[in-house]
Amino acid sequence: MTWLPDDFVHPVQVPLPGGAHHLRPVREADAPMDYPAVMGSRERLWTVFGPAWGWPAATMTYEANQADLLRHEKEIAAHESFNYALLDAAETKLLGCVYIDPPAKAGADGEISWWVVDELVGSEVERAVDALVPRWIAADWPFEQPRFLGREISWSDWLALPEHPGA
Repeated sequence: MTWLPDDFVHPVQVPLPGGAHHLRPVREADAPMDYPAVMGSRERLWTVFGPAWGWPAATMTYEANQADLLRHEKEIAAHESFNYALLDAAETKLLGCVYIDPPAKAGADGEISWWVVDELVGSEVERAVDALVPRWIAADWPFEQPRFLGREISWSDWLALPEHPGA
């Protein structure tokens, strides 16, 4: 299977149960909300994503974050990879992200990971995201073997896997 079928249409808004939060594709214009969310949770995020992605660096500037969001927005438009922002209903706060990527490691056809800001760790919102993402991927994405990084496989075990043949 190629990364995604040519006729695949990605979801543009995914409500969390309760209606107070939703996921939508991230945009460059989200930088004023994204930068404080990332940097406010940077130490914890680095322990999760740092070894694999080198992100988020302690020295990441607002401009570098904005450039990252523009890259994500372009990748979404091209269906190369997807970054969904977790937002409050009014879209005044970015509270986390969900990444849906082509497989970098063998044994999967999509790799999914996510995070919430420090203030939501252990909260009902985090539990809702944790429950929603696997169901949403199964229902709305064309994967036969999705891999949930940091969930069903540890990041260190994932790093030890062989590269995906198409990566």
